[in-house]
Amino acid sequence: MSQEQFEKMRTARGFIAALDQSGGSTPTALEHYGLDKTAYSSEVEMYDLVHEMRARIMTSPAFTGDRILGAILFEKTMDRRVDGLATADYLWQRKQIVPFLKVDRGLAPDVDGAQVMKPIPDLGALLDKAKGYRIFGTKMRSLITLAHRAGVEAVVDQQFELARRILDAGLLPIIEPEIDIHSMQKEPAEDLLKESTLEHLAALGPHDQVMLKLTLPEEDGFYADLVEHDRVLRVVALSGGYSRLEADERLERNHGVVASFSRALTEGLTAQQTDDDFDATLHTSVESIYRASIT
Repeated sequence: MSQEQFEKMRTARGFIAALDQSGGSTPTALEHYGLDKTAYSSEVEMYDLVHEMRARIMTSPAFTGDRILGAILFEKTMDRRVDGLATADYLWQRKQIVPFLKVDRGLAPDVDGAQVMKPIPDLGALLDKAKGYRIFGTKMRSLITLAHRAGVEAVVDQQFELARRILDAGLLPIIEPEIDIHSMQKEPAEDLLKESTLEHLAALGPHDQVMLKLTLPEEDGFYADLVEHDRVLRVVALSGGYSRLEADERLERNHGVVASFSRALTEGLTAQQTDDDFDATLHTSVESIYRASIT
């Protein structure tokens, strides 16, 4: 783990760009980009197109380390190259953006109003591969839909169990127990999630630190004690389906939390845009998310 990258993540102002749509969400990401399923005829072509989209974002003059702290990559993006460099090297060497890797393999079926992650039998090999690519940290997502204690605790237990393995491998984990923004029990689920998260943070070693990626809460400032926790390097927020405008407004009201947006970041970008229009649209997105992240 690079000390320079660690200090940037700890102290710098900005946000994390989530560029980690995987197999299940890639068609939707391409559709939002103006490329429906008629634009490709195989999985290989689909991944080629999504890499072209991501490379266009990363090489844009609007996408730089003065406003963007880090970027989360899908494994197939990590494996590829941008402007002649391995993607993670391009991000850090050319843009001073810290590279992270999504390591989960999707969600298991719902149990007790929550979806834990599917097993990751190759996690050890994946972490070794990530270190070979000079990845700084990882991200893994679970989903909570109901305020059911057993479901919430299953999610948090699994997240911290895997975080321990990631820390032991020398990488920094982003723990992402997403709460569905459409849940009718969103606020009580947030109560349970914070309670369980605080318990697990207390059990970490004295020198361990993790990052938390959380759904923007219903009560402004609700995660302030997590922001200030000495085992938490940073609390970041997912957009979770909110528009960029609403996500920015909610983020501004949660001081110390920074964005880690995916759909909200790429909102308005299309394959059909000229480079000038593409860069201008991305600049507007990056600037608005950056401003919301430094409150």
